[in-house]
Amino acid sequence: MNSPAPLPFSQACENNQGPIFEVLHSAFAQCHHVLEIGSGTGQHSVFFAPRLPHLVWQTSDLDGNHAAIQAWHNAHGASNLRAPLSFDLASSNWPEANQAQPFDAVFTSNTCHIVAWPLVQRMFMLVGQHLPAGGTFAIYGPFNYGGQFTSESNRAFDAWLRQRDAASGIRDFEAITALAQQHGMQLQLDQAMPANNRTLVFRKH
Repeated sequence: MNSPAPLPFSQACENNQGPIFEVLHSAFAQCHHVLEIGSGTGQHSVFFAPRLPHLVWQTSDLDGNHAAIQAWHNAHGASNLRAPLSFDLASSNWPEANQAQPFDAVFTSNTCHIVAWPLVQRMFMLVGQHLPAGGTFAIYGPFNYGGQFTSESNRAFDAWLRQRDAASGIRDFEAITALAQQHGMQLQLDQAMPANNRTLVFRKH
């Protein structure tokens, strides 16, 4: 009998989910329906959903990543976890919630430095348009401050990103917060994370 194929695995995702949860536990305390933009391997969703049982956790990503996400859901499912919706920042409309309740929270991890800046701008535009007043947008990843890298490892990571894709790279905290303000969201928290990352929490006006 063939053994099942190993689940797609990200060590970085495994390392950071505990500290991220500590922020989300508070940031999403009054929320009910979360859209995760860019669910990747699916590891974050199966970690957060059962630990935030008051939420419905809706995954989303490019179609090519759905099999990996679903494999994690099959192995570590939770009653409040939802199968991935198709969502491409370059072209998709805002995903429709699979229930009457709209998304009142959005979470995204390690996307802002991977996608091109125009796609970051479009993500904030969509979130700003569709998140209700009082809704929460939480972002995890590395950021520069005052145009400066916060560590040599982030500098090296940025160089690797730009060599791989010139449109990617670590974003400036100030540009991100300005983009949020432009779309009706105010910074609530800037929390240091392990490995020179941050979790930023914004609230919709």
